[in-house]
Amino acid sequence: MSTDNQAAGNRMTGAEIVLKALKDNGVEHIFGYPGGAVLPIYDEIFQQEDVKHILVRHEQGAGHAAEGYARSTGKVGVMLVTSGPGATNAVTPLQDALMDSIPLVCLTGQVPTSLIGSDAFQECDTVGITRPCTKHNWLVKDVNELAAVIHEAFRIAQSGRPGPVVVDIPKDVQFATGTYTPPADYSIQKSYQPKVQGDLNQIHAAIELMANARRPVIYSGGGVVNSGPEASKLLRELVELTDFPITSTLMGLGAYPASGKNWLKMLGMHGSYEANMAMHDCDVMVCIGARFDDRITGRLNAFSPNSKKIHIDIDPSSINKNVRVDIGIRGDVGHVLEDMVRLWRALPKKPEKGRLDDWWTDIARWRARNSFAYTKSNDVIMPQYALERLFAHTKDRDTYITTEVGQHQMWAAQFFGFEQPNRWMTSGGLGTMGYGLPAALGVQIAHPDSLVIDIAGDASIQMCIQEMSAAIQHDAPIKIFIMNNQYMGMVRQWQQLLHGNRLSNSYTEAMPDFVKLAEAYGAVGLRCEKPDALDDTILEMIEVRKPVIFDCRVANLANCFPMIPSGKAHNEMLLPDEATDEAVANAIDAKGRALV
Repeated sequence: MSTDNQAAGNRMTGAEIVLKALKDNGVEHIFGYPGGAVLPIYDEIFQQEDVKHILVRHEQGAGHAAEGYARSTGKVGVMLVTSGPGATNAVTPLQDALMDSIPLVCLTGQVPTSLIGSDAFQECDTVGITRPCTKHNWLVKDVNELAAVIHEAFRIAQSGRPGPVVVDIPKDVQFATGTYTPPADYSIQKSYQPKVQGDLNQIHAAIELMANARRPVIYSGGGVVNSGPEASKLLRELVELTDFPITSTLMGLGAYPASGKNWLKMLGMHGSYEANMAMHDCDVMVCIGARFDDRITGRLNAFSPNSKKIHIDIDPSSINKNVRVDIGIRGDVGHVLEDMVRLWRALPKKPEKGRLDDWWTDIARWRARNSFAYTKSNDVIMPQYALERLFAHTKDRDTYITTEVGQHQMWAAQFFGFEQPNRWMTSGGLGTMGYGLPAALGVQIAHPDSLVIDIAGDASIQMCIQEMSAAIQHDAPIKIFIMNNQYMGMVRQWQQLLHGNRLSNSYTEAMPDFVKLAEAYGAVGLRCEKPDALDDTILEMIEVRKPVIFDCRVANLANCFPMIPSGKAHNEMLLPDEATDEAVANAIDAKGRALV
Protein backbone atom coordinates (compact mmCIF):
# COMPACT_ATOMS: atom_id res chain seq x y z
CA MET A 1 0.00 0.00 0.00
CA SER A 2 1.34 3.45 -0.90
CA THR A 3 1.99 6.05 1.81
CA ASP A 4 -0.97 8.12 0.54
CA ASN A 5 -3.32 5.14 0.64
CA GLN A 6 -2.04 4.17 4.10
CA ALA A 7 -2.65 7.69 5.34
CA ALA A 8 -6.13 7.64 3.84
CA GLY A 9 -6.79 4.32 5.57
CA ASN A 10 -5.85 5.92 8.87
CA ARG A 11 -8.32 8.78 8.44
CA MET A 12 -11.36 8.29 10.64
CA THR A 13 -13.65 10.05 13.08
CA GLY A 14 -12.75 10.46 16.73
CA ALA A 15 -15.37 7.88 17.68
CA GLU A 16 -13.89 5.41 15.20
CA ILE A 17 -10.43 6.15 16.61
CA VAL A 18 -11.65 5.25 20.11
CA LEU A 19 -12.89 1.81 19.01
CA LYS A 20 -9.83 1.18 16.87
CA ALA A 21 -7.50 2.10 19.76
CA LEU A 22 -9.40 -0.15 22.16
CA LYS A 23 -9.17 -3.07 19.75
CA ASP A 24 -5.45 -2.47 19.13
CA ASN A 25 -4.85 -2.50 22.89
CA GLY A 26 -6.42 -5.92 23.20
CA VAL A 27 -9.72 -4.84 24.71
CA GLU A 28 -12.54 -7.38 24.42
CA HIS A 29 -15.07 -5.96 26.90
CA ILE A 30 -15.98 -2.50 28.14
CA PHE A 31 -18.45 -1.63 30.89
CA GLY A 32 -20.51 1.50 30.47
CA TYR A 33 -23.65 3.57 30.37
CA PRO A 34 -24.62 5.84 27.45
CA GLY A 35 -25.42 9.54 27.50
CA GLY A 36 -25.51 12.51 25.16
CA ALA A 37 -21.80 13.32 25.28
CA VAL A 38 -20.73 9.79 24.25
CA LEU A 39 -23.39 8.93 21.67
CA PRO A 40 -20.93 9.07 18.74
CA ILE A 41 -18.83 6.39 20.47
CA TYR A 42 -21.92 4.30 21.19
CA ASP A 43 -22.90 4.60 17.53
CA GLU A 44 -19.53 3.10 16.60
CA ILE A 45 -19.97 0.35 19.19
CA PHE A 46 -23.22 -0.56 17.43
CA GLN A 47 -21.44 -0.89 14.08
CA GLN A 48 -18.67 -3.31 15.16
CA GLU A 49 -18.39 -6.68 16.91
CA ASP A 50 -14.79 -6.85 18.13
CA VAL A 51 -15.34 -5.01 21.42
CA LYS A 52 -18.35 -6.11 23.43
CA HIS A 53 -20.13 -3.51 25.53
CA ILE A 54 -21.61 -4.57 28.90
CA LEU A 55 -24.47 -2.25 29.86
CA VAL A 56 -24.57 -1.63 33.60
CA ARG A 57 -27.28 0.22 35.53
CA HIS A 58 -25.11 2.87 37.20
CA GLU A 59 -21.68 4.30 36.39
CA GLN A 60 -20.31 3.21 39.77
CA GLY A 61 -21.25 -0.32 38.75
CA ALA A 62 -19.30 0.10 35.51
CA GLY A 63 -16.18 1.01 37.44
CA HIS A 64 -16.39 -1.83 39.95
CA ALA A 65 -17.20 -4.31 37.16
CA ALA A 66 -14.10 -3.13 35.30
CA GLU A 67 -12.11 -3.54 38.53
CA GLY A 68 -13.33 -7.12 38.98
CA TYR A 69 -12.53 -7.86 35.35
CA ALA A 70 -9.02 -6.41 35.73
CA ARG A 71 -8.25 -8.03 39.07
CA SER A 72 -9.31 -11.50 37.92
CA THR A 73 -7.54 -11.39 34.54
CA GLY A 74 -4.48 -9.18 35.04
CA LYS A 75 -5.67 -7.10 32.08
CA VAL A 76 -6.73 -3.46 32.01
CA GLY A 77 -10.39 -2.87 32.84
CA VAL A 78 -12.20 -0.35 30.65
CA MET A 79 -15.24 1.78 31.46
CA LEU A 80 -17.15 4.28 29.32
CA VAL A 81 -19.36 7.00 30.80
CA THR A 82 -20.94 10.24 29.72
CA SER A 83 -20.14 13.78 30.87
CA GLY A 84 -21.27 15.47 34.08
CA PRO A 85 -23.01 12.98 36.39
CA GLY A 86 -21.61 10.07 34.40
CA ALA A 87 -18.08 11.22 35.22
CA THR A 88 -18.83 12.15 38.84
CA ASN A 89 -20.47 8.75 39.44
CA ALA A 90 -17.18 7.20 38.31
CA VAL A 91 -15.17 8.91 41.04
CA THR A 92 -15.80 6.23 43.68
CA PRO A 93 -14.49 3.30 41.59
CA LEU A 94 -11.59 5.46 40.36
CA GLN A 95 -10.49 6.17 43.94
CA ASP A 96 -11.09 2.53 44.83
CA ALA A 97 -8.85 1.43 41.96
CA LEU A 98 -6.20 4.00 42.88
CA MET A 99 -5.94 2.76 46.47
CA ASP A 100 -5.90 -0.92 45.49
CA SER A 101 -3.62 -0.46 42.44
CA ILE A 102 -6.11 -1.75 39.86
CA PRO A 103 -5.42 -0.85 36.18
CA LEU A 104 -8.44 0.97 34.72
CA VAL A 105 -8.95 3.14 31.65
CA CYS A 106 -12.00 5.36 32.08
CA LEU A 107 -13.27 7.06 28.92
CA THR A 108 -15.57 10.01 29.63
CA GLY A 109 -17.59 12.15 27.30
CA GLN A 110 -17.34 15.93 27.54
CA VAL A 111 -19.35 18.83 26.15
CA PRO A 112 -18.04 20.29 22.87
CA THR A 113 -14.78 22.24 23.23
CA SER A 114 -16.54 25.51 22.36
CA LEU A 115 -18.83 25.08 25.38
CA ILE A 116 -16.22 24.09 27.97
CA GLY A 117 -16.37 26.55 30.84
CA SER A 118 -19.85 27.82 29.97
CA ASP A 119 -21.75 25.65 32.46
CA ALA A 120 -23.26 23.76 29.54
CA PHE A 121 -25.76 20.95 30.09
CA GLN A 122 -24.09 18.01 31.85
CA GLU A 123 -20.74 19.78 32.03
CA CYS A 124 -18.24 19.32 34.83
CA ASP A 125 -14.49 19.76 35.17
CA THR A 126 -13.78 16.06 34.77
CA VAL A 127 -10.00 16.49 34.62
CA GLY A 128 -10.02 18.65 37.75
CA ILE A 129 -12.38 16.38 39.66
CA THR A 130 -10.50 13.16 38.80
CA ARG A 131 -6.94 14.48 39.15
CA PRO A 132 -6.62 13.36 42.82
CA CYS A 133 -8.10 9.89 42.17
CA THR A 134 -6.16 8.85 39.05
CA LYS A 135 -2.56 8.17 38.07
CA HIS A 136 -3.01 10.60 35.19
CA ASN A 137 -5.76 12.14 33.11
CA TRP A 138 -6.19 13.97 29.81
CA LEU A 139 -8.65 16.33 28.13
CA VAL A 140 -8.24 15.66 24.39
CA LYS A 141 -9.02 18.73 22.28
CA ASP A 142 -7.35 17.60 19.02
CA VAL A 143 -8.70 14.51 17.27
CA ASN A 144 -5.24 13.84 15.80
CA GLU A 145 -3.87 13.32 19.34
CA LEU A 146 -6.68 11.03 20.46
CA ALA A 147 -5.19 7.67 19.47
CA ALA A 148 -1.79 8.43 21.02
CA VAL A 149 -3.44 9.54 24.26
CA ILE A 150 -5.47 6.31 24.50
CA HIS A 151 -2.38 4.18 23.83
CA GLU A 152 -0.49 6.11 26.51
CA ALA A 153 -3.43 5.71 28.89
CA PHE A 154 -3.19 1.93 28.64
CA ARG A 155 0.59 2.03 29.16
CA ILE A 156 0.33 4.18 32.26
CA ALA A 157 -2.61 2.24 33.73
CA GLN A 158 -0.81 -1.12 33.65
CA SER A 159 2.86 -0.24 34.12
CA GLY A 160 4.66 0.68 37.31
CA ARG A 161 2.22 0.65 40.18
CA PRO A 162 -1.05 -0.06 38.32
CA GLY A 163 -3.92 2.36 38.67
CA PRO A 164 -6.77 4.21 36.99
CA VAL A 165 -6.51 6.85 34.27
CA VAL A 166 -9.14 9.07 32.64
CA VAL A 167 -9.41 10.21 29.02
CA ASP A 168 -11.96 13.02 28.67
CA ILE A 169 -13.20 13.38 25.07
CA PRO A 170 -15.35 16.37 23.97
CA LYS A 171 -18.25 15.53 21.71
CA ASP A 172 -16.97 17.58 18.78
CA VAL A 173 -13.67 15.66 18.91
CA GLN A 174 -15.65 12.42 18.60
CA PHE A 175 -17.34 13.78 15.43
CA ALA A 176 -14.17 15.32 13.95
CA THR A 177 -12.05 13.46 11.37
CA GLY A 178 -8.37 12.90 12.04
CA THR A 179 -5.47 10.51 11.60
CA TYR A 180 -5.23 7.30 13.58
CA THR A 181 -1.80 6.55 15.07
CA PRO A 182 -1.14 2.80 15.60
CA PRO A 183 0.30 1.72 18.98
CA ALA A 184 3.70 0.99 17.43
CA ASP A 185 4.03 4.52 16.04
CA TYR A 186 3.13 6.82 18.90
CA SER A 187 5.75 8.59 21.02
CA ILE A 188 5.60 7.50 24.63
CA GLN A 189 5.78 10.04 27.45
CA LYS A 190 9.49 9.86 28.31
CA SER A 191 8.98 11.41 31.75
CA TYR A 192 7.14 8.27 32.87
CA GLN A 193 9.50 5.30 32.82
CA PRO A 194 8.84 3.04 35.83
CA LYS A 195 11.93 1.36 37.26
CA VAL A 196 11.36 -2.39 37.35
CA GLN A 197 14.81 -3.73 38.20
CA GLY A 198 15.87 -3.43 41.83
CA ASP A 199 19.27 -2.15 42.93
CA LEU A 200 21.51 -5.22 43.20
CA ASN A 201 23.53 -3.77 46.07
CA GLN A 202 20.37 -3.29 48.08
CA ILE A 203 19.18 -6.80 47.21
CA HIS A 204 22.54 -8.23 48.32
CA ALA A 205 22.20 -6.35 51.62
CA ALA A 206 18.67 -7.71 52.06
CA ILE A 207 19.81 -11.29 51.46
CA GLU A 208 22.62 -10.90 54.00
CA LEU A 209 20.14 -9.59 56.58
CA MET A 210 17.75 -12.45 55.86
CA ALA A 211 20.50 -15.08 56.06
CA ASN A 212 21.35 -14.00 59.61
CA ALA A 213 17.77 -13.64 60.84
CA ARG A 214 16.52 -15.79 63.69
CA ARG A 215 12.94 -14.50 63.89
CA PRO A 216 12.11 -13.51 60.30
CA VAL A 217 8.73 -12.97 58.67
CA ILE A 218 7.65 -12.25 55.09
CA TYR A 219 4.83 -9.70 54.83
CA SER A 220 3.36 -9.85 51.32
CA GLY A 221 0.75 -7.64 49.69
CA GLY A 222 -1.27 -6.95 46.59
CA GLY A 223 1.83 -5.91 44.67
CA VAL A 224 2.77 -9.58 44.34
CA VAL A 225 -0.59 -10.31 42.71
CA ASN A 226 -0.32 -7.23 40.46
CA SER A 227 3.12 -8.25 39.26
CA GLY A 228 1.69 -11.37 37.63
CA PRO A 229 1.66 -15.15 38.16
CA GLU A 230 5.45 -15.45 37.89
CA ALA A 231 5.86 -13.22 40.96
CA SER A 232 3.63 -15.53 42.99
CA LYS A 233 5.69 -18.54 41.86
CA LEU A 234 8.90 -16.78 42.88
CA LEU A 235 7.42 -15.82 46.25
CA ARG A 236 6.58 -19.47 46.91
CA GLU A 237 10.08 -20.48 45.87
CA LEU A 238 11.64 -17.92 48.21
CA VAL A 239 9.55 -19.19 51.13
CA GLU A 240 10.55 -22.77 50.33
CA LEU A 241 14.25 -21.87 50.17
CA THR A 242 14.36 -19.76 53.31
CA ASP A 243 11.73 -21.60 55.39
CA PHE A 244 10.50 -18.19 56.56
CA PRO A 245 6.95 -17.83 57.85
CA ILE A 246 4.75 -15.73 55.59
CA THR A 247 1.66 -13.62 56.13
CA SER A 248 -0.31 -11.38 53.80
CA THR A 249 -2.49 -8.32 53.62
CA LEU A 250 -6.14 -8.54 52.60
CA MET A 251 -5.18 -7.67 49.01
CA GLY A 252 -2.35 -10.21 48.83
CA LEU A 253 -4.36 -13.35 49.63
CA GLY A 254 -3.64 -16.18 47.20
CA ALA A 255 -0.11 -15.17 46.24
CA TYR A 256 1.08 -17.83 48.70
CA PRO A 257 -1.21 -20.88 49.09
CA ALA A 258 -3.31 -21.08 52.23
CA SER A 259 -2.43 -24.78 52.46
CA GLY A 260 1.30 -24.01 52.58
CA LYS A 261 3.09 -25.11 55.76
CA ASN A 262 4.64 -21.66 56.29
CA TRP A 263 1.34 -19.79 56.04
CA LEU A 264 0.41 -17.65 59.06
CA LYS A 265 -2.90 -16.49 57.55
CA MET A 266 -3.83 -12.83 57.07
CA LEU A 267 -2.43 -10.16 59.37
CA GLY A 268 -3.82 -6.84 60.52
CA MET A 269 -6.84 -5.55 62.40
CA HIS A 270 -8.82 -8.80 61.97
CA GLY A 271 -5.87 -11.03 61.12
CA SER A 272 -4.68 -14.14 62.92
CA TYR A 273 -2.97 -14.14 66.30
CA GLU A 274 0.07 -15.94 64.91
CA ALA A 275 0.52 -13.46 62.05
CA ASN A 276 0.26 -10.40 64.23
CA MET A 277 2.46 -11.77 67.00
CA ALA A 278 5.09 -12.78 64.44
CA MET A 279 5.01 -9.28 62.99
CA HIS A 280 5.43 -7.79 66.47
CA ASP A 281 8.26 -10.06 67.65
CA CYS A 282 10.25 -10.58 64.43
CA ASP A 283 13.87 -9.49 64.05
CA VAL A 284 13.77 -9.19 60.23
CA MET A 285 10.66 -8.24 58.28
CA VAL A 286 10.58 -8.59 54.50
CA CYS A 287 7.74 -6.48 53.12
CA ILE A 288 7.00 -7.41 49.51
CA GLY A 289 4.51 -5.33 47.53
CA ALA A 290 2.62 -3.89 50.52
CA ARG A 291 2.46 -0.34 51.84
CA PHE A 292 2.31 -0.45 55.66
CA ASP A 293 -1.22 0.95 55.84
CA ASP A 294 -2.88 1.70 59.17
CA ARG A 295 -5.02 -1.47 59.20
CA ILE A 296 -1.79 -3.48 59.17
CA THR A 297 0.52 -1.49 61.43
CA GLY A 298 -1.74 -0.59 64.34
CA ARG A 299 -0.02 2.04 66.50
CA LEU A 300 3.01 3.09 64.48
CA ASN A 301 5.38 3.71 67.39
CA ALA A 302 4.71 0.18 68.63
CA PHE A 303 4.85 -1.54 65.24
CA SER A 304 7.42 -4.33 65.14
CA PRO A 305 9.71 -2.39 67.49
CA ASN A 306 12.81 -4.61 67.35
CA SER A 307 13.01 -5.57 63.70
CA LYS A 308 15.13 -4.65 60.73
CA LYS A 309 12.78 -3.89 57.87
CA ILE A 310 13.21 -4.58 54.15
CA HIS A 311 10.65 -3.00 51.82
CA ILE A 312 10.25 -3.94 48.15
CA ASP A 313 7.87 -1.75 46.14
CA ILE A 314 7.66 -0.39 42.62
CA ASP A 315 6.27 2.91 43.93
CA PRO A 316 9.15 4.92 45.43
CA SER A 317 6.69 7.15 47.29
CA SER A 318 5.54 4.15 49.35
CA ILE A 319 9.01 3.46 50.73
CA ASN A 320 9.56 5.25 54.07
CA LYS A 321 6.15 6.93 53.79
CA ASN A 322 4.47 5.33 56.81
CA VAL A 323 7.26 3.23 58.33
CA ARG A 324 11.00 3.91 58.23
CA VAL A 325 12.79 0.89 56.78
CA ASP A 326 16.40 -0.23 56.88
CA ILE A 327 16.61 -1.39 53.26
CA GLY A 328 14.31 0.03 50.59
CA ILE A 329 14.31 -1.67 47.19
CA ARG A 330 12.50 0.11 44.40
CA GLY A 331 11.41 -2.21 41.63
CA ASP A 332 8.79 -4.61 40.35
CA VAL A 333 8.48 -7.38 42.93
CA GLY A 334 8.67 -10.06 40.23
CA HIS A 335 12.07 -8.84 39.07
CA VAL A 336 13.33 -8.31 42.62
CA LEU A 337 12.13 -11.74 43.77
CA GLU A 338 13.93 -13.33 40.81
CA ASP A 339 17.17 -11.69 41.96
CA MET A 340 16.54 -12.65 45.60
CA VAL A 341 15.97 -16.31 44.76
CA ARG A 342 19.10 -16.36 42.59
CA LEU A 343 21.27 -14.67 45.23
CA TRP A 344 19.95 -16.88 48.04
CA ARG A 345 20.83 -19.99 46.03
CA ALA A 346 24.30 -18.53 45.41
CA LEU A 347 25.11 -17.80 49.06
CA PRO A 348 28.71 -18.97 49.65
CA LYS A 349 27.77 -20.17 53.14
CA LYS A 350 24.36 -21.65 53.78
CA PRO A 351 22.49 -20.16 56.76
CA GLU A 352 22.88 -22.10 59.99
CA LYS A 353 20.52 -25.04 60.21
CA GLY A 354 18.20 -24.97 63.18
CA ARG A 355 18.51 -21.22 63.73
CA LEU A 356 14.74 -20.85 63.17
CA ASP A 357 13.69 -23.74 65.43
CA ASP A 358 12.89 -21.58 68.45
CA TRP A 359 10.99 -19.15 66.21
CA TRP A 360 8.83 -21.92 64.78
CA THR A 361 8.18 -23.17 68.32
CA ASP A 362 6.84 -19.73 69.24
CA ILE A 363 4.69 -19.69 66.11
CA ALA A 364 3.29 -23.13 66.93
CA ARG A 365 2.29 -21.85 70.35
CA TRP A 366 0.52 -18.84 68.82
CA ARG A 367 -1.20 -21.03 66.24
CA ALA A 368 -2.51 -23.22 69.05
CA ARG A 369 -4.61 -20.31 70.28
CA ASN A 370 -6.91 -20.92 67.26
CA SER A 371 -7.74 -17.25 67.02
CA PHE A 372 -10.52 -17.73 64.45
CA ALA A 373 -12.47 -20.03 66.80
CA TYR A 374 -16.16 -19.42 67.42
CA THR A 375 -19.03 -21.07 69.28
CA LYS A 376 -21.17 -23.24 67.03
CA SER A 377 -24.93 -23.55 67.33
CA ASN A 378 -27.54 -26.07 66.25
CA ASP A 379 -30.28 -23.44 66.32
CA VAL A 380 -28.88 -20.47 64.43
CA ILE A 381 -26.39 -20.20 61.57
CA MET A 382 -23.18 -18.63 62.82
CA PRO A 383 -21.64 -16.45 60.08
CA GLN A 384 -18.29 -18.20 60.42
CA TYR A 385 -19.99 -21.58 59.98
CA ALA A 386 -21.80 -20.33 56.87
CA LEU A 387 -18.48 -19.41 55.28
CA GLU A 388 -16.81 -22.64 56.37
CA ARG A 389 -19.53 -24.59 54.58
CA LEU A 390 -19.44 -22.32 51.52
CA PHE A 391 -15.69 -22.81 51.29
CA ALA A 392 -16.03 -26.58 51.72
CA HIS A 393 -18.38 -26.79 48.73
CA THR A 394 -16.41 -24.44 46.45
CA LYS A 395 -12.72 -25.06 47.21
CA ASP A 396 -12.39 -27.80 44.57
CA ARG A 397 -14.24 -25.85 41.89
CA ASP A 398 -13.11 -23.13 39.51
CA THR A 399 -14.19 -20.41 41.93
CA TYR A 400 -13.75 -16.64 42.12
CA ILE A 401 -14.81 -14.70 45.22
CA THR A 402 -15.79 -11.04 45.49
CA THR A 403 -17.02 -9.31 48.62
CA GLU A 404 -18.80 -6.25 49.79
CA VAL A 405 -17.35 -4.45 52.84
CA GLY A 406 -17.88 -5.17 56.52
CA GLN A 407 -17.85 -8.12 58.91
CA HIS A 408 -18.65 -10.60 56.14
CA GLN A 409 -15.58 -9.37 54.22
CA MET A 410 -13.27 -10.06 57.16
CA TRP A 411 -14.85 -13.44 57.87
CA ALA A 412 -14.45 -14.37 54.20
CA ALA A 413 -10.75 -13.47 54.39
CA GLN A 414 -10.41 -15.57 57.55
CA PHE A 415 -12.29 -18.68 56.47
CA PHE A 416 -11.59 -18.93 52.73
CA GLY A 417 -8.25 -20.47 51.86
CA PHE A 418 -7.00 -19.14 48.52
CA GLU A 419 -4.47 -21.30 46.71
CA GLN A 420 -3.91 -19.06 43.68
CA PRO A 421 -3.71 -15.31 43.01
CA ASN A 422 -6.45 -13.36 41.18
CA ARG A 423 -9.24 -15.41 42.78
CA TRP A 424 -10.08 -12.86 45.49
CA MET A 425 -11.62 -9.49 44.62
CA THR A 426 -12.35 -7.10 47.47
CA SER A 427 -12.21 -3.39 48.22
CA GLY A 428 -9.25 -3.02 50.56
CA GLY A 429 -8.00 0.54 50.74
CA LEU A 430 -11.21 2.50 50.20
CA GLY A 431 -13.55 -0.06 51.78
CA THR A 432 -16.34 0.58 49.29
CA MET A 433 -19.74 -0.83 50.18
CA GLY A 434 -21.46 -1.92 46.98
CA TYR A 435 -18.24 -3.13 45.36
CA GLY A 436 -18.91 -6.87 45.35
CA LEU A 437 -21.95 -7.32 43.10
CA PRO A 438 -20.70 -5.31 40.09
CA ALA A 439 -17.19 -6.72 40.62
CA ALA A 440 -18.71 -10.21 40.41
CA LEU A 441 -20.39 -9.19 37.16
CA GLY A 442 -17.01 -8.15 35.74
CA VAL A 443 -15.37 -11.37 36.88
CA GLN A 444 -18.17 -13.48 35.37
CA ILE A 445 -17.93 -11.68 32.03
CA ALA A 446 -14.19 -12.44 32.00
CA HIS A 447 -14.70 -16.08 33.12
CA PRO A 448 -18.12 -17.13 31.80
CA ASP A 449 -17.79 -20.79 32.80
CA SER A 450 -16.46 -20.23 36.31
CA LEU A 451 -18.30 -20.10 39.63
CA VAL A 452 -18.38 -16.47 40.79
CA ILE A 453 -19.70 -15.69 44.26
CA ASP A 454 -20.19 -12.31 45.90
CA ILE A 455 -20.07 -12.69 49.69
CA ALA A 456 -22.26 -9.84 50.86
CA GLY A 457 -23.89 -8.18 53.82
CA ASP A 458 -27.57 -7.25 53.93
CA ALA A 459 -26.64 -3.54 54.05
CA SER A 460 -23.78 -3.48 51.51
CA ILE A 461 -25.68 -5.45 48.89
CA GLN A 462 -28.32 -2.75 48.61
CA MET A 463 -25.79 -0.14 47.52
CA CYS A 464 -25.49 -1.52 43.95
CA ILE A 465 -28.32 -4.07 43.87
CA GLN A 466 -29.50 -2.70 40.52
CA GLU A 467 -26.63 -4.52 38.80
CA MET A 468 -28.63 -7.74 39.19
CA SER A 469 -30.48 -6.46 36.15
CA ALA A 470 -27.20 -6.27 34.22
CA ALA A 471 -26.34 -9.83 35.30
CA ILE A 472 -29.68 -11.06 33.96
CA GLN A 473 -29.28 -9.16 30.67
CA HIS A 474 -25.79 -10.51 30.03
CA ASP A 475 -26.44 -14.10 31.18
CA ALA A 476 -23.91 -13.80 34.00
CA PRO A 477 -24.86 -16.48 36.58
CA ILE A 478 -23.28 -14.75 39.59
CA LYS A 479 -24.17 -15.96 43.08
CA ILE A 480 -24.89 -13.37 45.78
CA PHE A 481 -24.38 -14.98 49.19
CA ILE A 482 -25.88 -12.52 51.69
CA MET A 483 -24.87 -12.89 55.34
CA ASN A 484 -28.10 -11.39 56.62
CA ASN A 485 -27.84 -10.31 60.26
CA GLN A 486 -30.24 -7.34 59.99
CA TYR A 487 -27.45 -4.93 60.96
CA MET A 488 -24.65 -2.92 59.44
CA GLY A 489 -22.51 -5.46 61.20
CA MET A 490 -19.12 -3.77 61.49
CA VAL A 491 -20.70 -0.44 62.44
CA ARG A 492 -22.78 -2.20 65.09
CA GLN A 493 -19.69 -4.03 66.41
CA TRP A 494 -17.75 -0.80 66.89
CA GLN A 495 -20.77 0.86 68.47
CA GLN A 496 -21.16 -2.04 70.89
CA LEU A 497 -17.50 -2.26 71.82
CA LEU A 498 -16.47 1.39 71.82
CA HIS A 499 -19.61 3.52 72.06
CA GLY A 500 -21.42 2.05 75.04
CA ASN A 501 -23.64 -0.18 72.88
CA ARG A 502 -25.49 2.87 71.58
CA LEU A 503 -26.61 1.40 68.26
CA SER A 504 -27.20 4.58 66.32
CA ASN A 505 -28.76 3.83 62.92
CA SER A 506 -26.95 0.52 62.47
CA TYR A 507 -30.04 -1.69 62.59
CA THR A 508 -31.44 -2.15 59.09
CA GLU A 509 -35.19 -1.63 59.21
CA ALA A 510 -37.57 -2.04 56.27
CA MET A 511 -35.43 -4.81 54.82
CA PRO A 512 -36.51 -6.16 51.44
CA ASP A 513 -37.54 -9.76 50.96
CA PHE A 514 -34.39 -10.81 49.11
CA VAL A 515 -36.02 -13.91 47.62
CA LYS A 516 -38.83 -11.86 46.09
CA LEU A 517 -36.34 -9.21 45.02
CA ALA A 518 -34.32 -11.83 43.16
CA GLU A 519 -37.45 -13.10 41.46
CA ALA A 520 -38.45 -9.56 40.51
CA TYR A 521 -35.16 -9.24 38.61
CA GLY A 522 -35.68 -12.64 36.96
CA ALA A 523 -33.06 -14.32 39.14
CA VAL A 524 -33.38 -17.22 41.58
CA GLY A 525 -34.02 -16.46 45.25
CA LEU A 526 -33.05 -18.85 48.06
CA ARG A 527 -33.29 -18.55 51.82
CA CYS A 528 -31.79 -20.59 54.65
CA GLU A 529 -32.33 -20.09 58.38
CA LYS A 530 -31.15 -23.34 60.00
CA PRO A 531 -27.68 -24.92 60.12
CA ASP A 532 -28.93 -28.36 59.13
CA ALA A 533 -30.35 -27.03 55.85
CA LEU A 534 -27.29 -24.99 54.90
CA ASP A 535 -25.31 -27.55 52.88
CA ASP A 536 -28.22 -28.51 50.64
CA THR A 537 -29.13 -24.88 49.96
CA ILE A 538 -25.54 -23.97 49.11
CA LEU A 539 -25.38 -26.86 46.64
CA GLU A 540 -28.67 -25.75 45.09
CA MET A 541 -27.23 -22.24 44.65
CA ILE A 542 -24.10 -23.59 42.99
CA GLU A 543 -25.93 -25.84 40.54
CA VAL A 544 -28.31 -23.15 39.21
CA ARG A 545 -27.04 -21.64 35.96
CA LYS A 546 -28.71 -18.30 36.60
CA PRO A 547 -27.99 -15.35 38.89
CA VAL A 548 -28.92 -16.25 42.47
CA ILE A 549 -29.55 -14.22 45.60
CA PHE A 550 -29.04 -16.43 48.67
CA ASP A 551 -30.52 -14.91 51.83
CA CYS A 552 -28.51 -16.67 54.55
CA ARG A 553 -29.98 -15.67 57.93
CA VAL A 554 -27.10 -15.61 60.42
CA ALA A 555 -26.74 -14.76 64.10
CA ASN A 556 -27.62 -11.11 64.57
CA LEU A 557 -25.00 -10.03 67.09
CA ALA A 558 -21.91 -12.09 66.25
CA ASN A 559 -18.69 -10.09 66.38
CA CYS A 560 -15.63 -10.41 64.18
CA PHE A 561 -12.53 -11.42 66.15
CA PRO A 562 -9.58 -11.32 66.52
CA MET A 563 -9.47 -7.55 66.53
CA ILE A 564 -6.73 -5.01 67.06
CA PRO A 565 -8.50 -1.92 68.43
CA SER A 566 -7.48 1.24 66.60
CA GLY A 567 -4.45 2.84 68.17
CA LYS A 568 -3.21 -0.41 69.70
CA ALA A 569 -0.20 -2.61 68.93
CA HIS A 570 -0.22 -6.08 67.40
CA ASN A 571 0.40 -7.76 70.74
CA GLU A 572 -2.65 -6.02 72.24
CA MET A 573 -5.19 -7.71 69.99
CA LEU A 574 -8.48 -9.01 71.38
CA LEU A 575 -9.18 -12.70 70.87
CA PRO A 576 -12.68 -14.23 70.92
CA ASP A 577 -12.24 -15.60 74.43
CA GLU A 578 -10.75 -12.35 75.72
CA ALA A 579 -13.30 -9.85 74.42
CA THR A 580 -14.77 -9.04 77.82
CA ASP A 581 -16.18 -5.66 78.71
CA GLU A 582 -13.05 -4.97 80.78
CA ALA A 583 -10.74 -5.87 77.92
CA VAL A 584 -12.70 -3.67 75.56
CA ALA A 585 -12.63 -0.81 78.05
CA ASN A 586 -8.84 -1.09 78.21
CA ALA A 587 -8.75 -0.82 74.42
CA ILE A 588 -10.11 2.72 74.55
CA ASP A 589 -7.75 5.60 75.11
CA ALA A 590 -7.66 7.67 78.30
CA LYS A 591 -10.30 10.12 77.06
CA GLY A 592 -12.71 7.35 76.12
CA ARG A 593 -12.55 8.11 72.43
CA ALA A 594 -13.23 5.38 69.91
CA LEU A 595 -10.22 5.43 67.64
CA VAL A 596 -11.93 4.17 64.50
